[in-house]
Amino acid sequence: MRLDAPVPLSGDERRELPLPVIIDIEASGFGKGSYPIEIGFYMPDGQSFCALIRPEANWTHWDSSAEKVHGIPRALLDAKGKPAVEICLELNRRLRGQRVYCDAWAYDFVWLSRMYDAVDLVQTFVLKDLRDLLKECEQSLWHATRTAVEARLQLPRHRASGDARTLFETLIEVRKSCRPEWAS
Repeated sequence: MRLDAPVPLSGDERRELPLPVIIDIEASGFGKGSYPIEIGFYMPDGQSFCALIRPEANWTHWDSSAEKVHGIPRALLDAKGKPAVEICLELNRRLRGQRVYCDAWAYDFVWLSRMYDAVDLVQTFVLKDLRDLLKECEQSLWHATRTAVEARLQLPRHRASGDARTLFETLIEVRKSCRPEWAS
């Protein structure tokens, strides 16, 4: 098995406890005025999506300390980012009617809302907190397991689709550790 290959699951495992779509958002900073700059998701079947978002004209906040974390310069967004309307339509098409989970709900909800409001569209999927899925055992193993998954995958850190995949595979691993039916 390749180090970066998705963790294989049997059909029984997938039916027993359906796996969620995981989404991640990188942003211009934190707090008032920040906005999404990259969005990515990872699906249970291994499909992923990632896109840079071209800032809207009135999205001017930029935090250089956030840029040091995600490594995405504003100039790259202006040059290679897709319009927010295009990304919202794509997300709506691919995620329609689903519950989609993230690990920073309070931030991600605000950033998604800001993007959809800017282009006057309604989100057709529900954003939920990943912690809502975790049992106590899984919560207790989460951080150590995520560190191990990050080491195994060796994906670029703080890029949206890579972070979404890391979260997804961390969820699988903690379930295998805490739920006997996942270990076999």
